[in-house]
Amino acid sequence: MIDAPLAGVTVLDLTRLLPGPMCTLYLADLGADVIKVEDTGAGDYARGLRLSAGAGNTRATAWYQALNRNKRSIAVDLKRPSGLTAFMSVARNAHVVIEGFRPGVVGSLGVDYEAVRKINPRIVYCGLSGYGQTGPRSLAPGHDINYLGYAGALAYSGERRGAPAVCNLQIADLLGGAASAAIAILAALFGAERSGRGRYIDVAMADGVLAHEIFLLGALEDHGAVAPRGEDLLTGGVPCYGVYATSDGRWLAVGALEPKFWRTLCETLGREDLVPLQFTTGAEGDAARAALAEVFAGATLAHWRARLERIECCVTPILTFEEALADAQFVSRAMCVARPDGSRQLAPPFKLTPPAFDIVRDAPGQGEHTDDVLRDAGYSTDAIEALVREGAVKRAS
Repeated sequence: MIDAPLAGVTVLDLTRLLPGPMCTLYLADLGADVIKVEDTGAGDYARGLRLSAGAGNTRATAWYQALNRNKRSIAVDLKRPSGLTAFMSVARNAHVVIEGFRPGVVGSLGVDYEAVRKINPRIVYCGLSGYGQTGPRSLAPGHDINYLGYAGALAYSGERRGAPAVCNLQIADLLGGAASAAIAILAALFGAERSGRGRYIDVAMADGVLAHEIFLLGALEDHGAVAPRGEDLLTGGVPCYGVYATSDGRWLAVGALEPKFWRTLCETLGREDLVPLQFTTGAEGDAARAALAEVFAGATLAHWRARLERIECCVTPILTFEEALADAQFVSRAMCVARPDGSRQLAPPFKLTPPAFDIVRDAPGQGEHTDDVLRDAGYSTDAIEALVREGAVKRAS
């Protein structure tokens, strides 16, 4: 990808599982040479972490392959002096290092920001963690659901008087972690290009959730309180914005926030009496929602799609993931990429001109590019063989 905007940028990725690899996937798809720095033991165990039953399937998981395309892998034992020296030799000419350990771990391994900066002052170094490098919870373990819980987001997700609803899209991992880190890394790279100096980036996934809760803060500042779960504008508290069941057990998403869209919907449904009730709450709002629910429950999803999709009223089907992949809009945007082996992957969420995205390399095996990476760093064949014999580095088996 010679014409890609990040061509020539080298990223050392010490992360595994989801948030860090998703961040570096953005960079790899934009042309960066992302090198997965894996240990010589298990490596990135996302390779074998299956999200559903699949006994007997020994190939790398599909989600690992999708997250790690366009990357290379070196397996190195950072606890061995010669392994640490090998890493530093590669880091000397790198542009970015990203790690996802608990605070303090990279320091104990000797690959923290201060150590790398001594040999490479231009390095952009990102520490990606659950709660950040500082604060009373910095060393606590956690996952997406925990960060959402602490940041106050989970409290307002779900139906009224019901339990908080957990989304299968990892908001904290992907928005708070991967996307936030990628933005900061790109900004720091731009700064380093102009000043010749790198910088350290501290990204906390919990912070990333809190930083995006603009509407919750607005409600608190404007009204002194946030509406309970399921009772505010965007979680089903008013008739014009919510989900409604169809007769065949499917669902519609109604997002008619603007008065013109709500009026068009009511008129199309023959319920002009609901027009004044767009933002009503309490008993009157419940009655309006119930009336709308009764109308939608009278026909199938296919019926409503045929009737409403060409009308500007912001009512759309709630598709399954399989249906979304086949949806004409996403197909026209080439959002699903077919691989030679018949598998599918998702394209990046940005389109550049001239086009820059291509899958030039499938996800690597652990240590698949150990020799290549070390040769690029100046190691001779004999020196690499010595490291392999010592166990300081590992090749793909």
